Amino acid sequence: MINTYQTSMALPQVPPPVPPRLGRPEPILIPTQLPSPGYSKPLLRFLVCVVTLHLFLSVGGFLYLYYNERQIAHATYSSPQGRVGFPPVEKQETTYKAFARMLIGKPNAIIEKKSGYLEWRMDLSVRKNINYYGNSWLTVLEPGDYLIYSRVTFSKHSVAPLTGCIKLRNMETGEEKEVTKAHCSLSDKDGLNPQLCTVTLQDVITLSRGNQLSVWVENLSLVDYGKQSTSFGMYKL
Repeated sequence: MINTYQTSMALPQVPPPVPPRLGRPEPILIPTQLPSPGYSKPLLRFLVCVVTLHLFLSVGGFLYLYYNERQIAHATYSSPQGRVGFPPVEKQETTYKAFARMLIGKPNAIIEKKSGYLEWRMDLSVRKNINYYGNSWLTVLEPGDYLIYSRVTFSKHSVAPLTGCIKLRNMETGEEKEVTKAHCSLSDKDGLNPQLCTVTLQDVITLSRGNQLSVWVENLSLVDYGKQSTSFGMYKL
């Protein structure tokens, strides 16, 4: 069979194979000049000085702290507070806790002979984080344990013993209850000579936010309304 197909295009030429390399050329190493021994001596001396100075400072600081603590401990033990186990007065931190000191004033009108709650003069009283309601009740804002106290002085004649108490009221329910109660008598054994008597109340109770406290007396007309004779207060422990 005769092939009649002809073309004028040249056939591609295959490049000859690359001969394998027998070995890579070795890098040429250029020798560098070593540092002179004279340059390392100042650096070494500087490092030795720094280490020595740091050692002296550490030892000096330790000795200073040691003798300073010894002097403070000696001064604390020499004071009366230190001997009984309390820190010095100047070292005690001052904290501002909730408290109230209420004072009473002379009423503008004649007091009726009946029982009731004492009313306090807000301009004469001192309060911190404690609110008031109706000039008679103190409202607790911070829950916790409180020391409560009251001093009510009676100054007129009465044969029967007089009663005073601190009452606690729940602001949500309106329920009232007696916290502490005491009595005193204005007359002598024969009931003839009038005297002064004071009902002193004091207790430690746990109060919740919103609790209210007030002082109740059996006879408002017999109360001595002097500023220092009748008072009421509380202090958060």
